[in-house]
Amino acid sequence: MKDWQRKNYLASVTDRYVNGRMDRRSFLRSAGKLGLSVGALGMGFGMGNGRPFLNLAPSAFAQDSLEPSAEMMKWLADVGKPFAGTTLRLATESTPPSNAIANSLKGYFEEATGIKVEIEVLPLEQVLQKLTLDVASGLGTYDLYYIDQSWAASFSQDVFDPREQYEEKPDLAYPDYNMDDFLPALVDGIAKYEDRWVGVPYDIPIFIMQYRKDIYDELGLKAPETMDELLTNSKAITDAKGPEMYGTSGQMKSGHYSLECDWTAWLWGHGGQIFDADNNFAGNNEAGLAAMEYWDKLKATMPPGVDGWTWDGQGQSVSQGVAASMLSWGEFFPFFDDPKSGKISGLMEAAIPPKATSLITPDKTGFGEIPGVGHQGGSSLAVSKYSKSPDAAWVFMQWATSADTQALITVLGGGTGPTRASVYDDPRVLANAKVGAGTTRHLPVVRETIAKYMGSEPDLPEWAEISSDTIPVGLGRYFAGEFDTPKAAMDEIAANVSSVLKG
Repeated sequence: MKDWQRKNYLASVTDRYVNGRMDRRSFLRSAGKLGLSVGALGMGFGMGNGRPFLNLAPSAFAQDSLEPSAEMMKWLADVGKPFAGTTLRLATESTPPSNAIANSLKGYFEEATGIKVEIEVLPLEQVLQKLTLDVASGLGTYDLYYIDQSWAASFSQDVFDPREQYEEKPDLAYPDYNMDDFLPALVDGIAKYEDRWVGVPYDIPIFIMQYRKDIYDELGLKAPETMDELLTNSKAITDAKGPEMYGTSGQMKSGHYSLECDWTAWLWGHGGQIFDADNNFAGNNEAGLAAMEYWDKLKATMPPGVDGWTWDGQGQSVSQGVAASMLSWGEFFPFFDDPKSGKISGLMEAAIPPKATSLITPDKTGFGEIPGVGHQGGSSLAVSKYSKSPDAAWVFMQWATSADTQALITVLGGGTGPTRASVYDDPRVLANAKVGAGTTRHLPVVRETIAKYMGSEPDLPEWAEISSDTIPVGLGRYFAGEFDTPKAAMDEIAANVSSVLKG
């Protein structure tokens, strides 16, 4: 199939799915055959738009201190003059950067440049629909693309490599843009495909340890540094506080991608891997079975409803005082600190993920899998090659992903994790490292987790079906009691994964 035929067919398949004319399983399989790994697409994330708890939180600063720097505004005014009157369009998932830009910051850009920016915040499957249709038609309806990390390979040739834009357009280059400031682990794990940058890292949700310090102090516990300590702590809390409070929580809904996310943390944390170096499923090997045995014990310290929860239920169980800890997305932490969100403002602490009992190296895995207890997801922002105003779009992209704007996003966007190293040390970000809505006091943990403990799922077209259907359906059946042993369940998952890979 020629590339233009593949793009048109992919656009048709995505459009049919979004409009309800194709079921999820058929879509995942069709997308995989077309070379598109769509990750957790359409799994009913968060508040219906793809991610947990992404509401903007009130800032700890006076509003007049949360503005772009004078240097940035001057650059925008100078470089934007030739593009005054231009309209740029972006379709994006509901993420902290997109929400902060759309709701609070884009007015500064528009005022300085005379460029109008239209941002559509949509469920992830609709973002993909817009992108595929735009790429297939080549019409350039959208000037900037939100690229989920699982889409990087499919759209790498449809966007500009930002390094080339910066070098080839010196008159448009923001002097302090500094691409070396983007965290190297995120460039490699999110923004690159082969030797190309597919945009720049835009946002980074990642698993960190989050726990009730008051409960831990009361029972003489410390933040878990190992898998065994997490289990021991969780059991001690459940024994002392149950059934009103349980030691930890999970996102274990059968058939849902969230269940697969939890599985990877325990699998990688016990020296396991999803695929071996020969690209065979390895979740049923000795390390994989050890992870399942551990998970069974840990699940006994979780609230009874955990089998029906995605990340939303997991977060609510902690915010309402039903569970005392969780290893999950760092984006939850500012939500917990918000007095309006639950009962635990100021009671939570963040820590790096518990150390793996052993950790397999990436050279022993398949499909680019990188084991690490800090399971990550993320996205990039890129300029479309089909844009009618690529230079104006490049100006916007530099502004939106600059260190100055990221600092504002981090505070206004509820303490989201920055993708640039310098932003973690920005005075505006550090000043908000205190209890309250939009806190940034957890960000040193996020930064360390990205650098040392980050885990990335495999990159293959069939991963959409495997991660969002095959694995979580099999795991859900196991926890529902349909298998006598973990080995029986994992062997069946292995056979089903092999069948998907064979097509």
